[in-house]
Amino acid sequence: MKGMVAPRLGAAQIPTGPVPITRNITVTDGVSVKDLAEKLDLRAKDLIATLLQRGVFVTVNQSLDTELIKEVSRQFGAEAQVISFEDEMANEALENLLTQETTNELEVTRPPVVTIMGHVDHGKTSLLDAIRETEVAAGEAGGITQHIGAYKVRIGKEDSPAYGREIVFLDTPGHEAFTRMRARGAKVTDIVVIVVAADDGVMPQTLEAIDHAKAANVPIIVAVNKIDKQDAQPDRVKQQLGDRGLVPESWGGSTVFVDVSAKKRINLDLLLEMICLVADVGTLRASPDRPALGTVIESKLDRGRGAVSTVLVQNGTLRLGDTFVVGNTFGKVRAMFDDRGRALTEATPSTPVEILGLESIPDAGDVFTVVADRDKAKNVAQYRKMKERESQLAKSSRVSLEGLAEQIKQAGVKDLPIIIKGDVQGSVEVLAESLPRLSTEKVRVKVIHSGVGAITESDILLASASDAIVIGFNVRPERKASELAAQERVDIRLHSIIYELQDEMRKAMLGLLEATIKENYLGRAEVANVFKIPKVGAVAGCRVTDGMFKRDSEVRVLRDSVQIYKGRLASLKRFKDDVSEVRNGMECGISIQNFNDIKVGDVIEAFTAEKIAADIGTALVDTPAAPAQALTPA
Repeated sequence: MKGMVAPRLGAAQIPTGPVPITRNITVTDGVSVKDLAEKLDLRAKDLIATLLQRGVFVTVNQSLDTELIKEVSRQFGAEAQVISFEDEMANEALENLLTQETTNELEVTRPPVVTIMGHVDHGKTSLLDAIRETEVAAGEAGGITQHIGAYKVRIGKEDSPAYGREIVFLDTPGHEAFTRMRARGAKVTDIVVIVVAADDGVMPQTLEAIDHAKAANVPIIVAVNKIDKQDAQPDRVKQQLGDRGLVPESWGGSTVFVDVSAKKRINLDLLLEMICLVADVGTLRASPDRPALGTVIESKLDRGRGAVSTVLVQNGTLRLGDTFVVGNTFGKVRAMFDDRGRALTEATPSTPVEILGLESIPDAGDVFTVVADRDKAKNVAQYRKMKERESQLAKSSRVSLEGLAEQIKQAGVKDLPIIIKGDVQGSVEVLAESLPRLSTEKVRVKVIHSGVGAITESDILLASASDAIVIGFNVRPERKASELAAQERVDIRLHSIIYELQDEMRKAMLGLLEATIKENYLGRAEVANVFKIPKVGAVAGCRVTDGMFKRDSEVRVLRDSVQIYKGRLASLKRFKDDVSEVRNGMECGISIQNFNDIKVGDVIEAFTAEKIAADIGTALVDTPAAPAQALTPA
């Protein structure tokens, strides 16, 4: 009635003291103030008033942090469980399907997703081309019209037991994409096919591919290619891989081996049948009736079409016009194309499609989820973008030897995955055998990859995905690998004496890590000429390609990325004059104390060394230069 004052219910709803927990609620991370108020049976303004009392200023559509959600919920007598947005969508889809009458049609068998990996020039692309019966490399006009990174193949041989079945092949550019996706937690691949050339045998990249597949815990099929060549030795390949733990079924093992020839098209049908057989063991199922869920394979910015992304639909059916969230962006499916460039209106489980309609470019491995509410999709994307910005500013929690003791105290038994790279195979084998023997009751040392040569980007990516430490023995990281290690905050340890390395590992595991020498990188120069000067020795004519050289700096000489000498500068000259420093782009003359075996093409690195007292729980990776330079003095 006009003139009457409504009772102030809002003030009474805000508790002033502790409230007993009487119920449980489930919300998504980044839930808005309005949605949380609905879950707590409150008016939004009451919740905003409570947050104001805590000194938090928010609007009704603003997202809340996880800890704040839990604290506020307890204040109103509710215990909040915070789950991811994808988990909530999956739960809703399952509930919807269970309420339907046709519960016996919940799931159907989906095609397997296969990644082909192996060494360079062993025939990965040729094998994929032969399977798809198109010559992509020849650029035929009637072939594949665009590269979308994934292809669906139907088995067309009528007498084949797998006739009519489909297989999806991921055409990734090597191990990098595979590992980047795994680093983000994406489980895309069902089976990995390792291609090995019968005339070449097992090569370093083959072993790397096997290590990546094992780390991802994915079934492996070995395709022994090029068996049509005269010098082909398939049994030698089986012997080499058998020594690595991949024992053929014909020898009493559990790994499927298929002898194939991509050029002569020998046993390709048998390979496809074996893939289907291994897939049947894994019971791959999906529900076509639910909203689509998938993973981004690759993304690009197209000049005419904007942000374009290749998505592998893993569950549900994706349709034109669907609104979706993917990583920290969102969008609406405006157009959809298959691997041959044909427009689609819907995509069923295990179908790779190229979609248009994204707000920005997502990362490979991001989860793709269809949602009904566009505003909700936008809120989730904005919250994730904010959290990503915060996580980039926050300190990394990567494993490092200094922080290991503290982690052991908190977590009990700790697995310490390591990657070993050395200058010769003998040293690498000794380290791979001896370091796991250092395992204690608290720490298990696990070698996930070992190899010969400089530390590469691939090693850093594997370390990032597996949360491992990289150990370099008499080798250095490549320049790009150094930068990637700093970006991914991967701890690299460089040594030249095996006993010091073992001693450092042992002390780290016991929490007794002593003061280390931290190297501050100054610069590098390439040797363009060498002059022999009487009474002086060898003087290297160099061009500084990065950073700077100082008169009092220490140097190391690298030949083919392997350190051959470490010492101090004897002299630093510009023309005939002694100088205190030489900067990037300048030419100079360098002589090194007690070292005359310098050659054209060698690389000289300059650095300064300082002693750092070990601080348990503080990682060296906090300093930008440390990931590539942190080492114990050799």
